[in-house]
Amino acid sequence: MTTPVQFNPQAFIELALSRGVLKFGEFTLKSGRVSPYFFNAGLLNDGEALSLLAQGYADQLMQCNDVEVIFGPAYKGIPFVAATAVALSQNHGVSVPWGFNRKEAKDHGEGGVLVGAAVEGKKVWIIDDVITAGTAIREVVTILQNAGATIAGVLVALDRQERGQGELSAIQEVQNELDIPVYALITMKDLMDYLAAKGETEALARMEAYRVKYGI
Repeated sequence: MTTPVQFNPQAFIELALSRGVLKFGEFTLKSGRVSPYFFNAGLLNDGEALSLLAQGYADQLMQCNDVEVIFGPAYKGIPFVAATAVALSQNHGVSVPWGFNRKEAKDHGEGGVLVGAAVEGKKVWIIDDVITAGTAIREVVTILQNAGATIAGVLVALDRQERGQGELSAIQEVQNELDIPVYALITMKDLMDYLAAKGETEALARMEAYRVKYGI
């Protein structure tokens, strides 16, 4: 049995590369931009990978205030938030309620779009993979606020550190608009630092050019 790896940016980047979660190359994004890298957290689909991600989320949450409930947006955020609740309990001895939303309201049983921990009157942290345009996060914030929750902050795996429609990044737009903190486990700069340390000059040059064009 191998000893579980402790979360740090390099360990997570190497695991992401090994699972195909992170790829360097040439990728056309929904925005039309041609990115020198691609990140798909949905491929963190085994126990070791999900455990390392959840450990990172849990470590970050332990540095935050007002963690009363953690919430995973459907669908990708659901395993992330469940695993993070386990990591908080096993690694930090803290039992935090967790919940998620359905894409469509249920009209029987308990009904509604929210599943899991009650959020009314609670300070809720939202856990997701990336904020690209911010649309999905805004939708979840609205759902939670309508249910009586206060949004304490958002925690994502990756900050792409690039402009949205204006001069700010999608994360900065969310921070300013909603007046909440947004934290990321790794950033585009971490990816560039990793490439520099590995001597991957061609990939690093593409990243630097992309950041000059679209970075914040």
